[in-house]
Amino acid sequence: MDDFVFRKHPDTGSWVILAPRRSQRTNAGKIVSDICPFCIGREAEEEELYRVGGKTGDSNWQIRVIPNKFPFTPHHEIIIHSPDHHKNIDELPFSQVVLLLETYRQRFLANRQKGQVYIFHNHAHASGESLSHPHTQVTVLPDFVHLSIPLLDKHIYKKQSWFGKKEQDDVLETDKFLVFCPKNSDWPDEVWIAPKKHHGQFGDITDPDITDMAFVLSRLIQLFDLRHGFEFPFNFYIYPGNKWYLRLIPRLKILGGFELGTQVIVNTQDPSETFAFIKEHFWQPDREKIKQEHQAEYLKTV
Repeated sequence: MDDFVFRKHPDTGSWVILAPRRSQRTNAGKIVSDICPFCIGREAEEEELYRVGGKTGDSNWQIRVIPNKFPFTPHHEIIIHSPDHHKNIDELPFSQVVLLLETYRQRFLANRQKGQVYIFHNHAHASGESLSHPHTQVTVLPDFVHLSIPLLDKHIYKKQSWFGKKEQDDVLETDKFLVFCPKNSDWPDEVWIAPKKHHGQFGDITDPDITDMAFVLSRLIQLFDLRHGFEFPFNFYIYPGNKWYLRLIPRLKILGGFELGTQVIVNTQDPSETFAFIKEHFWQPDREKIKQEHQAEYLKTV
């Protein structure tokens, strides 16, 4: 059998990707840093698609992009966040998070003519992470595959629920972004990050956008560290179409038989309570200091 096969369900129209080779992946938590394929010293073992820092093949790098050994799409990449095996977005220096999002943009632009570019990150075993060195995956899906992803128009812009009743989502604003928890969130503590102004797809964002987004994303993960514990599992993805957004999903529950069988999700957390927590703590503990530091970083890119 091929590495992956796309099959469309004849009744529902949904897509399934058969990728048996991915069962050979390393199990999360069962690899140590001295043999980790993403750590410094393993550069010569993998083809390098892109890097930030140093020269091809050397160990003086900040971010590396390599092919995924176990792809489930025709083009599947790994973005290694940093040489540090243990630090993820919430612990990395702010400048490194900016470089990471700049790499997201670069890979989006490098691949968008090939199909639908889907960027996603898994953190901790419960999220589907198979190797603990922090990394993000970039997949390119054929255009014929329809992605069943919630659209931004169903939320903040139309301000209307699935039941037809107009319902304003509570919103926290930064220089460039809106942060909100949709009233019809599927997951406890789910939060969306959406640009105030859309210029097209994710790859079209500006440097000031990236600086602001880096701050928002790292800050939210830091807040959830406090709320759920340092190693809480989460996923995020960037919607690949126009009117893009980033959706951050703490993986605080396991879907049960009812949800799997009916696709009707039972959310055990009121989104309004999640937003109240974010609003209370986003600029804390020193509200003005955090705002000033963020503004200083933002102004460097303007």
